[in-house]
Amino acid sequence: MDAFLNQWLWRQEFWLPPGVTWEDMEGTDGVIYPKSRDLLLSVPCALFFTAVRFLFERFVALPLSRHLGIREKYRRQPSANPLLEAFYANEKKQPLEAEVRYLSAQCNMQIRQVESWFRCRRNQDRPSISKKFCEASWRFVFYVISFLTGLVLLNDKPWLWDQREFWTDYPYQPLISSLYWYYIMELGFYSSLLLTISFDVKRKDLKEQIVHHLATIFLIIFSYCANYIRAGSLVMLLHDTADYILELAKMFNYSKWKRVCDVLFIIFAVVFIVTRLVLLPTRVIYSTYYFSMEIFQPFFGYYFFNVLLMVLQILHVFWAYLILRMVYRFTFVGTVENDVRSDIEESEDSGQENFRPPEREKGSNHWRSRNNNCVPHKPAENGASQVINGHSKTS
Repeated sequence: MDAFLNQWLWRQEFWLPPGVTWEDMEGTDGVIYPKSRDLLLSVPCALFFTAVRFLFERFVALPLSRHLGIREKYRRQPSANPLLEAFYANEKKQPLEAEVRYLSAQCNMQIRQVESWFRCRRNQDRPSISKKFCEASWRFVFYVISFLTGLVLLNDKPWLWDQREFWTDYPYQPLISSLYWYYIMELGFYSSLLLTISFDVKRKDLKEQIVHHLATIFLIIFSYCANYIRAGSLVMLLHDTADYILELAKMFNYSKWKRVCDVLFIIFAVVFIVTRLVLLPTRVIYSTYYFSMEIFQPFFGYYFFNVLLMVLQILHVFWAYLILRMVYRFTFVGTVENDVRSDIEESEDSGQENFRPPEREKGSNHWRSRNNNCVPHKPAENGASQVINGHSKTS
């Protein structure tokens, strides 16, 4: 296995500039350079973050949500029906018209009764506002800590202001212990997000989130192993700058503090555009793409690192479009109701399907619905339901 990894994964031609070997990066006289095995600490760190998140959401965020008056909407339990439940669990959560007619005949129910049962059952599986609030609270706490940590660590570093400093003495740039722990913290957190993604609130941009998390993890790992730490640390700081504002806006939105939420969202939109559509491409990507070639000739790691940055940038453009569309609606149409300002998650109204039990007409064996709520509800398009998180990093 070691021979295979050394031959294919850890080939120095992949990770280091031409003429530099792993032996050159061993370090001497107390000088330490990054090594891949250093990142193994991120595995227990990811498990630690997962455990801390569970305790935080249960004992801090959930009581806080109750203190702020967050209450769940009433969700009517669907009637017990083993046949429909089996179809829902094993086949589809939203059956087609022909399947509804078949189930109606099998259960001896009206078609609208079957449709109403499935709508009610889907509502039971939708995440509660408290769960959304708890997730946003946890991410807000981490992003604030991460942003402040990165700001303190990079405040006196020359590459924060002059990105040509990324490549001074590269690759022989000694490892700074504080930046090592900064890397472990970020890598552990994003790894924990992948561990819990199947249990988190499902958002419409789930695929984009997974791509973003994977690109971020690969970017962190590669930038550390190839000693691109100066560039990587600035990328992480730029991402953290906007994320905590978004999570705070979500918290106020779930708490029904609409005015505060609106103000925070506008601030988030401005910070997001400046950091990810202006500073990241003009400062970081420009330096990694052009300035780096003043020091060494392009190699595999050069292309790989820049491709990962471009993947993140494409996601940023996609999310920026959604944000700007939301800002347009907010500015020229007015406040959009039920706005979650979240990373493409469904709004409470559009996500919550209206359901009222059918009632029997007097003197008739037929059923009718109150206010036609048994008819499938098509929510109005809400720009807020198309806004990022963030993660992401965005995260």
